[in-house]
Amino acid sequence: MAAIGARPRIGYRPRRPTPTIGEWTGGQTIAATATESFGSRLVRGLLVGLFRASGWRAQGQLPALDKYVVVGASHTSNWDFVVFVGTIAELGRHVRFVGKHSLFRWPFGGLMRALGGVPVNRDTTRDLVQQVADQFAAHEDFLLIIAAEGTRARVEQWRTGFYRIAQVANVPIVCAGPDYASRCGVIGPTIWPTGDYDADMVPAYAFFRSLHPRHPARAGFPA
Repeated sequence: MAAIGARPRIGYRPRRPTPTIGEWTGGQTIAATATESFGSRLVRGLLVGLFRASGWRAQGQLPALDKYVVVGASHTSNWDFVVFVGTIAELGRHVRFVGKHSLFRWPFGGLMRALGGVPVNRDTTRDLVQQVADQFAAHEDFLLIIAAEGTRARVEQWRTGFYRIAQVANVPIVCAGPDYASRCGVIGPTIWPTGDYDADMVPAYAFFRSLHPRHPARAGFPA
């Protein structure tokens, strides 16, 4: 799929197709990277198993890059998390998400990290966007998923943090969302942020509007 607003991909190299570890889940082998812990691989395998057992499948392809922001919408149900993570894992990648640093303490810290969680400190004066962008710089392989709305409730204005993070980290934005009509986690367009948020997001809005969320009444889009 052609990138929108493409520009030179500084600092990125193509994904290597050779997996180092195989996981057997649901009768199929799932590639894993050497940087994943055993707990991470186990949790990812369980999520993919649940994803498949529930009749879901991935549709589309991820870009052959090591780092990008995955923006998900419409987020209207807790089940969307399983769909988002299951879709990315089904396509052979491990997705990350950010969470408040206090959630990563005992006894839940290990589980949060195994799920792909990355702690950020919301109490510090340090810019949250920069904290997350620093995580991209600190990892060779980093896919960060963010819900565009920031809530399961209906909103007419989406949060723009995912866009600003992509700008600061110099990575593209990959659109993805659940389609409950077809039971597919769908990968949409790849967007390189140019600084013109409204123009860059036009193809994203068109893609997300084509999907069928679990609770349509909760799905809102900017005018």
